[in-house]
Amino acid sequence: MAGNRILLWRHGQTDWNVANRFQGHSDIPLNTLGQYQARHAAEILAGMEPTAIISSDLMRAQKTAQTLAEIVNLEVSIDARLRETNGGLWEGKTGAENRAEDFHNFIRWIDGEDNPAGTTGEKRSEVADRAVRAIKKALGDKTDQLLVVTTHGGTARCILGSLLQ
Repeated sequence: MAGNRILLWRHGQTDWNVANRFQGHSDIPLNTLGQYQARHAAEILAGMEPTAIISSDLMRAQKTAQTLAEIVNLEVSIDARLRETNGGLWEGKTGAENRAEDFHNFIRWIDGEDNPAGTTGEKRSEVADRAVRAIKKALGDKTDQLLVVTTHGGTARCILGSLLQ
């Protein structure tokens, strides 16, 4: 990946973000503010002259990526490995609900431990592994690239944790 730059871009806001619901693999669309955020950020990112854009397959990330793609005239490559963490039994529930129902596991996870999200979901290490593989595939043996990776907050944190080790 030498000589390349990777820009991690979290999708715009959804109604579940506002409600503090664990989205995970649930395919929730951007809300009106999220669409505005994507357009505004895309206008700024376009000036950085990206050479490629990859995105999670979930609609909130795809829509965000597409706003940039339309400005810079690039195709968005979709890769499911860039999805948010599978939240297991926590998906669709608020943080307060998850704390009430699964306090110790939820707090361990919030504190950054590598336990499965929602008991049956993914570990951070698993998310990092799949997402970094997607980035490496997108870059291949190319050099001097600015790869925009349109993903999710949790996935972006996992990628950073892995790449900065």
